[in-house]
Amino acid sequence: MPSSRNTTGKETSRHGWARWIQLASSAILRIERVALMMLMGSITLLILLNVATRYTGVPIYWVDEAAVYLVVWLSFIGASAMTRLRLDFAVTLLTDSLGERAARRVKAVATACVFAFGCAMVAMCWLWLDPVGIASHGFDAKAYAAESFNFLYTEHTQTLNWPTWVVQLVIPLFSLSFTVHALANLIEDMGFAPRAAIAGFDLGNAEETVN
Repeated sequence: MPSSRNTTGKETSRHGWARWIQLASSAILRIERVALMMLMGSITLLILLNVATRYTGVPIYWVDEAAVYLVVWLSFIGASAMTRLRLDFAVTLLTDSLGERAARRVKAVATACVFAFGCAMVAMCWLWLDPVGIASHGFDAKAYAAESFNFLYTEHTQTLNWPTWVVQLVIPLFSLSFTVHALANLIEDMGFAPRAAIAGFDLGNAEETVN
């Protein structure tokens, strides 16, 4: 009769790929946690700077735009982290009326739809950024825009005069991290790996409240 240790070892070997995806998701989540703290701190400093400079009569014109873009980055990164933390919005009217096994299956289907949406976002960003197209033009933004009518690499922000693609880079980054997190959640919902412990976030009973 095989021992429980051998059985566990076989399961670990069989679904080792699932563990790697969980580790990748955890690594991304740690980066997102640091990024969120830095963004929130930066936004706070910019707001204080804006108040102080306006009060002294020497406002800095680019502070407002910088704060807006930081909020955009904060929103996308926060949304990605919330997906892995399972703090995204959920309507439980159907699952509450089902049995435990059926509710788990419905939840897995919902998570699979989230993963499919992430994959669609990644594909859309690939077509939008068109790295192959811009590379084929020697990274000449004007020549690429003239042929493709994609002006992403030629436009600049109004006051900071940053390249627009730098600011909007958060969208493909969000798509990638969101997809990895959704896949990690799907793996857990389908039973390929146990629910991973999330470190660094004080969730309390938030997950039970939302999901």
